[in-house]
Amino acid sequence: MPAGLILAAPSSGSGKTVTTLSLLRALAARGTRVSSFKVGPDYIDPAFHGAATGRPCRNLDLWAMRPETLDATFAAATGDADLVVGEGVMGLFDGAADGSASTADVAARLGLPVVLVVDVKGQGASVAALVQGFRDFRSDITIAAVILNRVGREGHRAILGKALEGIMPVLGYIPRDTRLALPERHLGLVQAIERPDLEQFLDQAAGIVGGAVDLDALAALARAPMGAESPTSAPPLPPLGQRIAVALDAAFAFTYPGILEAWRHAGAELLPFSPLADEAPDASCDAVYLPGGYPELHAARLESNETLMNGLRDAAARDAVMFGECGGFMLLGERLIDAEGESHIMAGLLPTVTSIDAPRLHLGYRRITLAHDGVLGPAGSVYRGHEFHYARLVRQRGTPLFHATDALGRYFGPSGAVVGKVAGSFLHLIDRETS
Repeated sequence: MPAGLILAAPSSGSGKTVTTLSLLRALAARGTRVSSFKVGPDYIDPAFHGAATGRPCRNLDLWAMRPETLDATFAAATGDADLVVGEGVMGLFDGAADGSASTADVAARLGLPVVLVVDVKGQGASVAALVQGFRDFRSDITIAAVILNRVGREGHRAILGKALEGIMPVLGYIPRDTRLALPERHLGLVQAIERPDLEQFLDQAAGIVGGAVDLDALAALARAPMGAESPTSAPPLPPLGQRIAVALDAAFAFTYPGILEAWRHAGAELLPFSPLADEAPDASCDAVYLPGGYPELHAARLESNETLMNGLRDAAARDAVMFGECGGFMLLGERLIDAEGESHIMAGLLPTVTSIDAPRLHLGYRRITLAHDGVLGPAGSVYRGHEFHYARLVRQRGTPLFHATDALGRYFGPSGAVVGKVAGSFLHLIDRETS
């Protein structure tokens, strides 16, 4: 198994994602077979990782994954790589509401060193106190070096370097540069799939950051992970069917590679289709999976896509299993109200109306219990997952799909809807709780 390390930061907004992407591309450009992982639940950053390396990026989640799932996922992330680089989530010691599952916890679990990306804009010698505090906060992890981001002119660099002498090695000083900015929207970065200039951006960023960071010293810090790979005793989610139509495009892109691969390994055939291109699920499918994404940005187009809508209704009429998560759940409903307050007719297979016209953040881990028997298992089966959206339910009738609690065990009430073999909710499932 290749050596690895984790890039983390004192807080969100420090620039660790762009730094990670730039270093991944710079390392790959040198001929290093580099793979990556992302700590925590995230669909958007891993797609950028994959573009930078040409390899799938995996999510490692200590709160939502069984230990055997996490071990197998990490083994899949390493593959035949020479080096594996992880990107942390939020600040180094931030995690679930119950205090678990931080980037530091993942570093301790895998025995990987941490390189701290520090945003030093507006900061001089005070960086020493920050870095020393992070270095000494936990004895079970090693912060091996720092990369200083958004560094000013030569005088600023000299002050920072002097302040950190004897405290922490500095691998590089990344300058303030507007070319390193990535556009954002309400769920994070604008998706990689929506960036026609992505290759150009990655190459340019790799040149800037790769020229500012000592890549040889970075790679030399990597350490072999602790533990051996362990296969999962059960896939994260049972396959929805034998021939599963999977919606995949810019409106429905939020999938975890491990779940889709587990379905393939269980013998299921996956049949991708694009709702935005007005494609229907394959007529031979016995299941349809509609992942999350941004249907609210394309509501008018989706409403007018008759082949898509008729195909979804035909699949339901022939009793195919249909499961929608977040954006997919919105598509299965009766109507979707967009940010301008315009109402759009959706598939009408679930008795729900969803809206994004009054955005309100719903965010956090969820422990999810099935409310009744179904394709995901018998009533009482427990999964773990995540919720991150700004949409709301305007109206819902009928039977709920799940009951949910948060990471602190607080009851969130019923969630989702089910009609026959059609089901969905705003929640993203990550793994079953037990084998």
